[in-house]
Amino acid sequence: MTDLHDPLPLAQALIRCHSVTPADGGAQDVLAAALERLGFTVHRLRFGEIENLYARRGTQGPHICFAGHTDVVPVGAANWRSDPFGGEVRDGVLYGRGACDMKGAIAAFTAGVARYLAATADAAASQAGSISFLITGDEEGPAVDGTVRVLEWMRVRGEIPDFCLVGEPTCPVRLGDMVKIGRRGSVNMRIEVLGRQGHVAYPHRADNPVHRLLSALVALTAAPVDAGTDWFEPSTLQVTSIDVGNAATNVIPASARAMLNIRFNDKHTGKSLIEWVRATLSRYADRFELEASISGESFVTKPGPLVDILRNAITGATGIEPKLDTGGGTSDARFIANYCPVAEFGLVGASMHQVDECVPVSELRDLARIYQGVVSAFLT
Repeated sequence: MTDLHDPLPLAQALIRCHSVTPADGGAQDVLAAALERLGFTVHRLRFGEIENLYARRGTQGPHICFAGHTDVVPVGAANWRSDPFGGEVRDGVLYGRGACDMKGAIAAFTAGVARYLAATADAAASQAGSISFLITGDEEGPAVDGTVRVLEWMRVRGEIPDFCLVGEPTCPVRLGDMVKIGRRGSVNMRIEVLGRQGHVAYPHRADNPVHRLLSALVALTAAPVDAGTDWFEPSTLQVTSIDVGNAATNVIPASARAMLNIRFNDKHTGKSLIEWVRATLSRYADRFELEASISGESFVTKPGPLVDILRNAITGATGIEPKLDTGGGTSDARFIANYCPVAEFGLVGASMHQVDECVPVSELRDLARIYQGVVSAFLT
């Protein structure tokens, strides 16, 4: 039987599940069995083709939730030095897809909870508050039938926690050096400027959409979107594609297309940025189409008692004072922020999504100690 006080055996068992998104590969069966041994009530929630899990121990507040995902990205075409789903330990390092992102963190949190429960088994504190897990199989995929759907289910049942900790890899160099207390928002846009096709020798008989599109893009990128805010770096606009599809050298095309992405801070909303781009396009093009998709809004959990619990647990276990940061890409925390305060803390992310993804076993065990400290401080 797996020792749940040590994160290594559970991390290996999870890695050995072929859970390349959207497949589950039995990963949530492994986790559910571990949590049931710790006294959790487990709910298996399938939405579409996605397997999700919500588990809770306790019925009262305060309520802390650990959120993460068992799905992983494909192993890639390059050769691994060991089986990417083997969970091999070599020279004190655990290798496998998901070791870093983020099956290792799920195992560490489970071990942290197991240690907390063992340490408080004979104390009244063991009955205080609630601990829950929100684990999806759709974080590396479209993120449509995962955390979003589980949160809706939790809201209807009155299961929303007081604080949520997401176990994504957050540390750039050393375990403990960074906590994510927010994330930038992200909006993708597809633009098509419509013109009038014609012969290049007679431009007065045509309306060149390429010129109009380029003028609009120059205007959008001529100056920074903003100068940043208290907790965020400046927003960035990146043009990711310009496409005309014109094979002829003597034809002015009928349309021109572009794509762009804006990663934005709390000075904006996705809607306000869409309207800004639309207004800019209107200055240069009479006819255009704009399609936009908001991947997530910016959010921040400002420093206070909840963040202090996490920071103190990290410092107590590692001796490092973590930097509070809001950079990087998006995560499922963007959905959780709509319901409760949320922060992210996990392993060093240097090898995530790479060939030979790995984590030192000692780091995995240190992370379990940190999570134990967080749970203990939050519930006692």
